[in-house]
Amino acid sequence: MKQTARIISTYAADVSGVCSALYELGGMTVMHDASGCNSTYNTHDEPRWYDMDSMVYISALSEMEAVMGDDRKLVDDIVSVAKELHPGFIAVAGTPIPMVIGTDFEAVAAMIEKESGIPTMGFPTNGMHSYLSGASMAFAGLARRFCLGETEKTGALSANILGLTPLDFSVNGSAQDIKALLEQNGIEVVSSWAMGSSLEELQRAGAAHVNLVVSHAGLETAKLLKERFGTPYVAGVPVGREFSSLVVQTLRSAAKTGENAVAYPKKARGHFDGVIIGESVMAHSLAAAAALERAKNLRVLCPLEAEKELLGADSLHIHDETDIAECLAGKRLIVADPLYKPICPKDAVFVPLAHEAFSGRIFRRDIPDLIGRELNVLF
Repeated sequence: MKQTARIISTYAADVSGVCSALYELGGMTVMHDASGCNSTYNTHDEPRWYDMDSMVYISALSEMEAVMGDDRKLVDDIVSVAKELHPGFIAVAGTPIPMVIGTDFEAVAAMIEKESGIPTMGFPTNGMHSYLSGASMAFAGLARRFCLGETEKTGALSANILGLTPLDFSVNGSAQDIKALLEQNGIEVVSSWAMGSSLEELQRAGAAHVNLVVSHAGLETAKLLKERFGTPYVAGVPVGREFSSLVVQTLRSAAKTGENAVAYPKKARGHFDGVIIGESVMAHSLAAAAALERAKNLRVLCPLEAEKELLGADSLHIHDETDIAECLAGKRLIVADPLYKPICPKDAVFVPLAHEAFSGRIFRRDIPDLIGRELNVLF
């Protein structure tokens, strides 16, 4: 029972990550589930739900269909709706029930594509992993299906932004400001995966000279684009004034050398003033910005999926509530989503930094836009 969260919340599930990644691209996304996952997604995990239309549906899987394994009805229903709506693509994502009955999403997607004539992707999400896993699957699926053939590089220095969803960046202007910051520094943005860009723009991703990975969700896609087009990538979020400049410099260097890079330092530092909890790329970027601008040395604690290349030498990569609470014991300064506060030492200085994927809409209005801005709103 160690994996049970008794006090703190849990992060948005992988199926929400798929839906979030694909939301703005003109496709049709179907959650294969009885009902509950769709309401959780649109109520807590999708801040664009009431302001931007998207074709996100539930399959309404019945008990008898689950028992009998009736994939034929799922295929027929999706094909019927797709012929009416004409989406640019179809995505089918799983939930716990399809996992239990062993649904073959690759086969289901192949059947739907054959009968509808529309590109279809199946994602074996199961609700047991975080949104980063699902978003990573979705972005990589798009790259495999739509980023094809030789693409001529743009004349001026250009980049793609990879791993951008409201689950990490909310809808507070951060997505627009990342693009604006790059363009103000002479870096054209070819595509933004996937806020503020169309599917057609994503298809031109191979034209960019470098990729900016702003979350773990964009890393697999960055590797695919590197393999397919030779495009190097840089991991980092341009938060704070000084660290934003460092991210831009690292992008320019990577585009010139063709070598991948991480904009934030990864070497061991020893002494720490406190801990910052969050997604690997964002948390490390904030820690780097805090060190540069506020002289605060923060150790990163990442409770989510993260590749080793995105973690610092002294970062903590732990998931369970009990282990996190033990790591926080005795810490003087903690930067985290407000829902972590109940397991923090009572005498610690707690700096709230809400994370949409963790606390949903509760603290949405309090999430700061830190892109290119000084960190005085935090420290």
